[in-house]
Amino acid sequence: MKRIAFARVMQETNALSPVPTELADFDASHRLVGEELLRAASDGPEVAGFFKRAELAGFVQAARARRSEIEPVPILSAWASSGGPLSPACFDALEARLVEGLRAAGPLDAVYLALHGAMGVLGVADCETRLLRSVRAAVGGVPLVVSHDLHGNLTRARVEACDALVAYQTNPHRDHARIGRKAGALAIGMALGELRPVTAWRSLPMILGGGKTIDFLAPMRPVFRRMRRAEKSGEVLAASTLMVHPWNDDPGLGWSTLAIAEHRADAERVADELAEMCWERRHEQPPAFPGPTEAIATARRARVRRKLGCVMMADASDVVTAGAPGDSTHLLRALLAEGGGLLTYAAVRDPAAVTELWPRAVGEVVELAIGGGLDPARSTPLPVRGTIAGKHERHGFLRSIVLAVEHLRIVIVEGPAMVMRPSFYTEVGLDPWRADVVVVKNFFPFLMFFLPYNRKTLFVHTRGATDFDAAFALTFDGPVHPRDEVGEWRSRDALRRGLVPLAATPIVAQSATPG
Repeated sequence: MKRIAFARVMQETNALSPVPTELADFDASHRLVGEELLRAASDGPEVAGFFKRAELAGFVQAARARRSEIEPVPILSAWASSGGPLSPACFDALEARLVEGLRAAGPLDAVYLALHGAMGVLGVADCETRLLRSVRAAVGGVPLVVSHDLHGNLTRARVEACDALVAYQTNPHRDHARIGRKAGALAIGMALGELRPVTAWRSLPMILGGGKTIDFLAPMRPVFRRMRRAEKSGEVLAASTLMVHPWNDDPGLGWSTLAIAEHRADAERVADELAEMCWERRHEQPPAFPGPTEAIATARRARVRRKLGCVMMADASDVVTAGAPGDSTHLLRALLAEGGGLLTYAAVRDPAAVTELWPRAVGEVVELAIGGGLDPARSTPLPVRGTIAGKHERHGFLRSIVLAVEHLRIVIVEGPAMVMRPSFYTEVGLDPWRADVVVVKNFFPFLMFFLPYNRKTLFVHTRGATDFDAAFALTFDGPVHPRDEVGEWRSRDALRRGLVPLAATPIVAQSATPG
């Protein structure tokens, strides 16, 4: 029997958020260890409230397909919602839990670790590579396989710190378990001596491109189809395109491609071909989004669609699932002033307001200012007068207050306002079928989850930590598309992969395009 450990430490970091992520955020969201983790990965839900089956369930399935040869060894699963950088104390504690769990597990023949790929820590560069090195120090030279979200960022140190790395192949993400099975198959094959894979990768100096970046739509569909075809044909064992989280604070930030194969030439060919395909799509930028006034007018005109369901407004400047604080009041302010007659569900994160309102009775009329307190540089508190329509305690969101303010039903939450599933509203008594407009703070998954209700989708631009051009203020290792003029990608790729000395490739001065 080969003993293969499996674990998760996952969070997506927005470096522009001033709200640090603490250990309490992980513990409140998702924490499983040992046999409890094994049961969750076997029977579900793997991540309560979010995933019945995800990467670790996929890994366990791969291990149990060869149960006479493989023993899956559960270590820990720690997950927190996207947010600001982890505090050093938070990261140190998670690292210690992971390392101690691995050491306590006894002799191991391989390790599978699920990471996001875009986690950041205050004062720690490339923190996920540090995690991999800590794992390596704890377990020795056994195979180490890693999975990433496709918005992860690859570095030379990251690739060199593990034996194989695979990423999601869907956007919106819906292949978590399949990627876990793929990672499991690689770890099992290496542990049993059946595989000796090699890795090839490329790094592109671009942080935006590919239009909407949805896997089944143009312009990215051919890229995703090429990855799947390369795997199905046996050219490679795994192929990945990582389209990067653009608000991740790493100088080498950029799209990347990676291929794992049994032969070096195959891996290099596929990684290079995918990189060229991505670079060809760099000028197809995300679509321009309307402002609140235009979006509200569009929703008002959509009378038939509102009768058949609702209009979805995604607050694209305050996307909590991309790390924004969730306390922006720009869209709320416009909906209150201009959205009269449109029954609208919305959310805002304001722990101070929840604390103030919690002792008050349901049905009581209150006056206070909400939102704008966590990231005051980007929005200001909104004064409102409304009726407390409900009080609730929910896992992950902690306490929440439903406040009826004229035509708005505002869910004020203590924790991250992870508004991407209908259950966020239905669990507090708000039925999306009754609403004219439903506001989410998400880019992609809500399109799947709200499909029964959604009759029209509007992404709304205001001002916040997930504006695409906000990332232009970050520091990069040279010019980066689309902020700067970048004529070709191979010289920076060679530099990032360590193929040429740093002094051999001069870095052109960056253009000054503020976010």
